[in-house]
Amino acid sequence: MQHFIIEDIHLLPDGSRESVQKNCYMEIKDGIIAEVETMPVPDHKHDLIPRIQGKGRWVLPGMYNTHMHTPMTLLRGTADDVPLKEWLEKEIWPREAELDRDMVQAGTDLALAEMIRSGTTAFLDMYHLHMDLVFEQTRQAGMKAVLSRGMIGFGGQKEWEAKLSGAVELAHYWNKEGNGKIKGMLFPHAPYTCPPAFMTQIASAAREHDLMIGTHAAETAGEVEEYKENYGRTPAAHLDDLGFYEQQAVLTHGVHVSEEEISLLQKKRAFISHNPMSNAKLGSGTAPISRFLEAGIPVTLGTDSSASNNNLDMFQEMRMAALMQKGVRMDPGAVGAEDIFRMATRNGAHLLGFEGDGLLQPGGPADFIMLDAEKPHLQPEHHMVSHVVYAASGQDVTDVFVDGNQLMKDRELVTIDEERILYNARYQHEKLEQRR
Repeated sequence: MQHFIIEDIHLLPDGSRESVQKNCYMEIKDGIIAEVETMPVPDHKHDLIPRIQGKGRWVLPGMYNTHMHTPMTLLRGTADDVPLKEWLEKEIWPREAELDRDMVQAGTDLALAEMIRSGTTAFLDMYHLHMDLVFEQTRQAGMKAVLSRGMIGFGGQKEWEAKLSGAVELAHYWNKEGNGKIKGMLFPHAPYTCPPAFMTQIASAAREHDLMIGTHAAETAGEVEEYKENYGRTPAAHLDDLGFYEQQAVLTHGVHVSEEEISLLQKKRAFISHNPMSNAKLGSGTAPISRFLEAGIPVTLGTDSSASNNNLDMFQEMRMAALMQKGVRMDPGAVGAEDIFRMATRNGAHLLGFEGDGLLQPGGPADFIMLDAEKPHLQPEHHMVSHVVYAASGQDVTDVFVDGNQLMKDRELVTIDEERILYNARYQHEKLEQRR
């Protein structure tokens, strides 16, 4: 049974400046935070409970990455500096057609290693190939996740039914076998790749099987205009006509949404997964995050794939999200550090259905990360929340815990073999490129 104390730490429980607790210890028992108190550790616990020296490190909730395509990590750097449509149709989709199980495994392993190293404890993943492997690899790594086999509406009704039934079957299997740590959902690729009839069937299945649903939407201005020409409605609004928001839903991107659509989303069970670095790199634009927040629409953060980012560092994502809003709106108060911190932690945990996660408090899950703050860019330490959002990076993370289990210890991965992963990723990438 797990029972240990981490002493001599500074705690950032929820991202608010008022909640920061300095010079404290945290007791973990059976995967739960049992106690947080000011140092020193009481005598009656000092000799009976194993202790980990925190060395003055900062302890904060793990990061929750709400949009990923883990196998695509093998495609990092494949096609830079081109717009989304060209990127997908000329570079990414042709390469994905060549991916085999070994390549998917290599890309996924690489993503898991990168996420743990940079402080991510849970993620939402959508992909259309070999998602059974992603489930097994995530379970072995010890992370939490919500997974989906992606669906694109090419073909006709018979093919749609096969894709949907397969996605539902996998989601049920993950809900049953994931032990509450890995769950399933439905994720049609996008309104522009899934015809309305298919999207309606997927939304109906989500209601029937009580599954969360998500999609890419309003990522580029061209996508929105083309969709309006084809269907007479904007994507986010049309999804309401198709029953998409009757279950908990997540729209990834939401860059080009109208004020009317914001008013609509305000009344629905909808989250936004904001992917600022991917949107910027592909020249798609900047989502109106401050408007979503003003309307009370919950916003989370995602990296998108390494092929369009090109890393999975949620600290960089936090900083980019904050700075882009300030710059685009020409308002330094457009979004604050505490808002951004919550997007990456508590809001992400809420979207993924890990209630109680995303903040650190007695009785809550022991999902947390530790940062080495003895670095020039994190000093002086009087403004810790500000430093986490505007100055820290994933390279500052030293330790990662999920349900009290240590996934990284003093910058060494514990649950996966990093040396093997790096070697295999290089080998599988070379094999892929030889097929081109």
